[in-house]
Amino acid sequence: MRPVRTLAEALARDVLVLDGGLSNQLEAQGCDLSDDLWSARLLADDPRQIEGAHAAYLRAGAQVLITASYQATFEGFARRGIRHDEAARLLGRSVALARSAAEEAPREVWVAASVGPYGAMPADGSEYRGRYGLTSAELERFHRPRIEALVAAGPDVLALETVPDADEARALLRATEGCGVPVWLSYTVAGGRTRAGQDLAEAFALTADRGDVLAVGVNCCDPDEVAAAVRTAAEVTGKPVVAYPNSGEGWNAAERRWQGASAYDPAAARAWCAGGARLVGGCCRVGPAEIGALARLLGTG
Repeated sequence: MRPVRTLAEALARDVLVLDGGLSNQLEAQGCDLSDDLWSARLLADDPRQIEGAHAAYLRAGAQVLITASYQATFEGFARRGIRHDEAARLLGRSVALARSAAEEAPREVWVAASVGPYGAMPADGSEYRGRYGLTSAELERFHRPRIEALVAAGPDVLALETVPDADEARALLRATEGCGVPVWLSYTVAGGRTRAGQDLAEAFALTADRGDVLAVGVNCCDPDEVAAAVRTAAEVTGKPVVAYPNSGEGWNAAERRWQGASAYDPAAARAWCAGGARLVGGCCRVGPAEIGALARLLGTG
C-alpha cells in the first residue's frame, strides 16, 4: 500500500520496522551474488528476484523497504559495459521494484532508496574502513549523479547507509542538500566510534541543523554497538534514530564470505526503542524470520 502519511509524520507517532538483509534473502532464493555488483546485478539480470525478496520481508511485517541500489553505481555498471543512461534506468528500477512489492501490502509501506558508501563500489571491504584517499569534493562528485537518479524515481526517503567515515557523511549531506527528498544517515561503527575511528557524537552532530535529515543512527554493525550509539544519536541531534545492525558475523572481504556466529536478538530492540530508535530492523544476515519476530515484538506484525 502506498503510504498516506509522510515518513516524518509516521515517525512522530510510531516505531516502524525496517526490512533485513536483501542479499541473504536473495541467496536463500537461489541467487548467485558473487559478482562485484552484488545484489545490484539482479537489477539488470533478474529483477523479479529482487521484488520477491522485498515481498518476503513484507510478509514478515516490514513497513520500510530498502532498495537494491546499495552497490549500484555508474562506475560499477560501466565496468560491466552498461552505459550511463541504462545505469540511470536501473537505479530507477530499484525504487520501482520496491514500490511494486509495497503495493500488495495491506498496510502503509515506505520505500527507502539505498545510497551506499564509496567503499561499496570497489567491492573490497573498504566500506568497513573509510579513508579512501579521496577528497570531500571527489566523494561528492561520485555520489551526486546516482542520488539524482534515485530521487527522480520518487522514493520516500534516501538511506545514506553504512557510512564508515564522517568525512564521507559531509560529502553525502552536501550531495543531497536541496534534492527534495528527506534522508536518513546511518554510520557503520566499531568500538563506539565510526569505522574510520572518529568520535561518534561529533559524527552524528553533522546532521543536527539539517531539517531534511529525518533520522540518524547506525547500521551494518555488531548488535552490541547499537544501544549506546542510539542514545548518543538521540542526545546529540534530538532526531528519531535509525538502527539496523547486521547479525554480528564478520565480513571476510578476501574470501567474500561472512564468518562467526550470529548475535542478533530481536528482543534487544526494546532497549533501542527506549533510547530513541524509531526505525528498527536488520542488515546483512538478518532475514525474514528475525524481522517477523521483531514486528511481533513491537506489535506491528
